[in-house]
Amino acid sequence: AEDPVTGDELQRLSDAALAQRVRTATVFARIMPEQKLRIVNAFKQNGEIVAMTGDGVNDAPSLKAAHIGIAMGGRGTDVAREASSIVLLDDDFGSIVESIRLGRRIYDNLRKAMGFIFAVHVPIAGLALLPLLLGLPILLGPMHIAFLEMVIDPVCSLVFEAETEEDDVMRRPPRAPDAPLFSGPLIAWSLLQGALAFVLVAIIYIVAFERGMPEAEVRALAFFSLVLTIVSLIFVNRSFGTSLVTALRRPNRALVFVLLGVVTMLGLTLLWPFASDLFRFGPLHMDDLALTLGAGALVLILLEVLKPLWRTRLGS
Repeated sequence: AEDPVTGDELQRLSDAALAQRVRTATVFARIMPEQKLRIVNAFKQNGEIVAMTGDGVNDAPSLKAAHIGIAMGGRGTDVAREASSIVLLDDDFGSIVESIRLGRRIYDNLRKAMGFIFAVHVPIAGLALLPLLLGLPILLGPMHIAFLEMVIDPVCSLVFEAETEEDDVMRRPPRAPDAPLFSGPLIAWSLLQGALAFVLVAIIYIVAFERGMPEAEVRALAFFSLVLTIVSLIFVNRSFGTSLVTALRRPNRALVFVLLGVVTMLGLTLLWPFASDLFRFGPLHMDDLALTLGAGALVLILLEVLKPLWRTRLGS
């Protein structure tokens, strides 16, 4: 086993030499408080993400200098707790692992929600502008936008918040402190999702008019297709790398309630005359409903095929 680096040896090392020594050393013994600070700074000089644990007054400078200072909540001093970013209330080092796991899950879920909300507004904005550009009847009115927001808001605030962690969440290296939450690759991936959904629904909308379908039926057909492609975007964004089958096995009660609500509301707009008139929908036949389901399934399949390519070429 490697001999530990003692305080006497460390005292003789310059800062540059210490930065090289910490690359291979695994144990530091009989270290003075000011030497702890030098070790922390040496790791930071090497570009490492440094976490420091401590409970005494003398640990405060090192706790403050580290990227993450972790103090003991039970036996730690007030000075150590004030200098730290995290306080372990139970003084159990195992809580650090659980905190990292929880933090990474929250970070992932924030990115999933942001990616989804960015993607979902691309087809909505596109379908609001498309009729104006082509001189066709308006597709989305206030009731349609309100319905969509009643789907989008719970998904962002409840569904993605309840997602469990990714399988590789504890195998990843620490991210860079200056890494953006909403990165360029994630923006590109979100735009791709939204553009695909928009193009598919726009084709259905335009072709239906060209074939002479009544305006109310076209609106219903396009709106149902839009809602089902949005549902597909929910499933796509539930995971950055896991397959769809694996993601579907993850329990998420909030998602179940949202999907039940969507199905119920869509059913009411077709079967309840008052709701149909409110949304200005015409009747849809079984082949029309099959087309809307196919649109949602096609978006889901294409994006799931493209997801591994996004991870390898652009990064998540």
